[in-house]
Amino acid sequence: MASFLKTLDFLSLINKQYCQSSLCRTLANGHHARWYSGYQRPGTSIEKISPRKTIDNFKKVMEELKTQCGLVKKEAIDFMKDFDQKPVQDFILNQTKVVWEFRSEEDINKWVLGSDTAIGGKSEISIKLDKNKQYASVSGNLNTTVPHDGVTKYSGYCAMISKPEMLAFNRTKVHDWSNFNSLCLRVRGDGRPWMLNINPNKFDPTSVKDSYNYFIFPRGGPYWEEIEVPFSKFFFTSHGRIQDGQYAIWPDRISTLGLTLADKVDGPFQLDIDFIGLYSDQSHTETFAYELYEKNFKK
Repeated sequence: MASFLKTLDFLSLINKQYCQSSLCRTLANGHHARWYSGYQRPGTSIEKISPRKTIDNFKKVMEELKTQCGLVKKEAIDFMKDFDQKPVQDFILNQTKVVWEFRSEEDINKWVLGSDTAIGGKSEISIKLDKNKQYASVSGNLNTTVPHDGVTKYSGYCAMISKPEMLAFNRTKVHDWSNFNSLCLRVRGDGRPWMLNINPNKFDPTSVKDSYNYFIFPRGGPYWEEIEVPFSKFFFTSHGRIQDGQYAIWPDRISTLGLTLADKVDGPFQLDIDFIGLYSDQSHTETFAYELYEKNFKK
């Protein structure tokens, strides 16, 4: 039993130093190293943990491991289904793909809504499914009133962003859009402009606020329209500011997609969305629409 507890202590130390997953955090919660602690504060007593509590933590770890292995199995099954249903020829010749559609509450729950209420603003946004379950309606009220906190200078925005899909062992699913060169939306707006936000996969903490943006201008009226935006039109921003150094988007490392309304016009808004997908336009050969600056060039 003593050797078993020592093994758990060793795993808890590894967890504190390197592991950030819930699988290992479960083991460390409520269990602290006793044999390998280098310093004990004078006047404090060693925390004694009963073997029963240690065994309960171990059971939680095994249950979590079983759940994660089930997710790995599901990933493998989904991969094989996609491979069987899409032969190589169809995959190569495929020119369109629907990524997000709005036909059920499950599709609605794949998105997160946000507004300036997070900073004390008064804007409102909501999303609901059509009564015939054919599209989603994003509506609300934009209010540019600045909160009286003495810090905030600007206000008035509403946004929706797709939830990152989580895989086994807390991995984030990355979308591979390298077979396509354009983003396609079928929407019905009220004449107000929206900003598209493509968020790439984050490699390090310095790139958390990096994104690629472009504006769309849905016309008002009762008719639907399909808007096609090439990937080459998206410009690079960081922390909400356009950067001098522009880089083309990496379509094989996409994490999430978002839409933002911030046109500084108070009043109600509404945007109906049928689907958001991808399109391969063979006539579009542009790689990047913006000027690239060469740094430290050689004379």
